This record gives sequence, structure tokens and C-alpha cells, in this order.
Amino acid sequence: MLIDFVPTVAGVSLAEAVGFKKAAGGAPANVSVQIARLGGSAAFIGKVGQDEFGFMLADILKENNVDNSGMRFDPHARTALAFVTLKNDGEREFMFYRNPSADMLLCENEVDGNLIKEASIFHYGSISLIEEPCRSAHLAAMDIAKKSGCILSYDPNLRLPLWPSAEAARKGIMSIWNQSDIIKINEEETAFLTGGDDPYDDDVVAKKLFHPNLMLLLVTEGVGGCRYYTKEFKGKVASFKADAVDTTGAGDSFVGGILNILASNPNLYKDEKQLREALLFANVCGGITVTKRGAIPALPYKEAVLQTLSKSLNSIQP
Repeated sequence: MLIDFVPTVAGVSLAEAVGFKKAAGGAPANVSVQIARLGGSAAFIGKVGQDEFGFMLADILKENNVDNSGMRFDPHARTALAFVTLKNDGEREFMFYRNPSADMLLCENEVDGNLIKEASIFHYGSISLIEEPCRSAHLAAMDIAKKSGCILSYDPNLRLPLWPSAEAARKGIMSIWNQSDIIKINEEETAFLTGGDDPYDDDVVAKKLFHPNLMLLLVTEGVGGCRYYTKEFKGKVASFKADAVDTTGAGDSFVGGILNILASNPNLYKDEKQLREALLFANVCGGITVTKRGAIPALPYKEAVLQTLSKSLNSIQP
């Protein structure tokens, strides 16, 4: 979990930006807040600095009904920061301040195993795999989750500037690929992980990225909606029209939307009709998120999603 500093004006470089708005973020934390805002139960495990920003992030989770008892506070390292450049279309680039930041220093013995054992789904990214001791903590947490019968959910959330090299990123992301039950990636990550192949080619995705133990593989396409792959079927669910201001957190909102439904219906991936309905709901979650700046501040509540869903059915893109 970290703090994104988002420019108050889009379409300018970091050097040109005259002001920034601080917004809580960090992909797994975004997902936990989205689940809680949809009425689900979520807890977050991670490390922040024993500083004002770290305390602020812990409070934000608590305010959003996310269990923050798994958070740890490092007295010797700062909370991670990211400065975000917003392009005119809402897409963004990141400059990170974490050398090292507290999140990288989470140790295996600081992971609350009992918190994981209470969960039905354990969700994680790949940034925690980059450096020790966090990598070992991540792998230990996955092991606890697997042995406890959790569904393992993986969103690599590729951030190339944080990895030593592109090859290290590819190798690191794929190192836990076959252990995950659900994987969500976007078109850029699909092309990256397949070595530059066409990210829209179903055969490429199925052959190179769908592993034998996978329940569900999701490929998001932003305004294009999302594609889904299971052992039995595959297809695409359209998105709806939204004016993008900031795409930060949209993928996490999507993941929160689908995981919250999956938590109450673990066999969702076996019923294509129900899965498509759930993915449309998740698409709307992500679509609403891009209309506001920041990640957590933009995540919608269930009422807003349902209201937008009913209004937007007429504007669904083919």
C-alpha cells in the first residue's frame, strides 16, 4: 500500500505539474477497499512506514471497513510514494520513491497466518516478489492460503520501472503463475508475458497463459471490456462508455467486483451465464473508477454500480 500523488491538471509532465493531490493506493489495498465498498468482507496484509503517511493509510482502510490488523509499521523505512503523470486520455505513468520503502521489508514472521486462514480468497500482485524479505513473506502467505483451501487470485500489475530488467519482471511474474487459481491481466501484460505476441489472439492466450490448474483467466481491455477463459468455454463481455479522467485503480476495481461475487459463489467460473453477468458488473465497477482521480477515492459503492449498470445497458458497446 502506498500514496499516489496525482497531478491536479492532466496532460502535463511531472516537471510541468503545478500541484498534486495525494490519494491512497497500491493494487491489493485498492482491491480490498473495493470489496468492502460492495458489501464484502476484506482484510489487508502489508507494511508501511511508522510515519504520518503510514498511519493515514491504516486509517483509510479502517474507515472503509477493511480489517487492517495485518498491517505492520516499520520505524526505519518510509511509506512508499508514487508520483503519477496523467495523460489527456486518463492513462498514466509512474515515478516511484521506494529505496527501500517499508512495503519491501515485510518479513515472513510478520505475516498474520490466522487472518489468511479466515479468508475464502487470497489476492496478490507481483511487486511484492521483486525484493527480499518481502518475496519470502509473499510465498509463505501463498502457502498458508493454499493449505487453508483459499482460492488464489493473481493480478501481476506490471510496473516495469520497479524491476531490475524486463527479463527479471517476466521471470518473476511467471514464477508463481501455475500456482494461481484465478489470473487477471490486461492487453499490455498479455503482450509482455507472451514475448510480444498478439494480445487479442485467443489461441496465443490459451496456449501460452492458460495453465492446467487454472479456474479462470481474465484479460481486460479497458473500454473494450474483458475476455474470459476457462477449461470449458471462453468469450468476451463488453464495457460501457465512460469519460476517462484517471485510469488508476480501474483494474483493481474490476478485480474487486468479480472477487466479491466469487466469494459468495465459488463455482461461478463453471456457469457461463452467471460469469458473464458478474463480469459485466465488474466492468461497470472499473468504468466508474476512471471517471475520478486517484485509486481508492474513485472506487464505487454497490448502489452506484447497480444504478450505473441499469442506466448504461443502452450504451453497451458491441
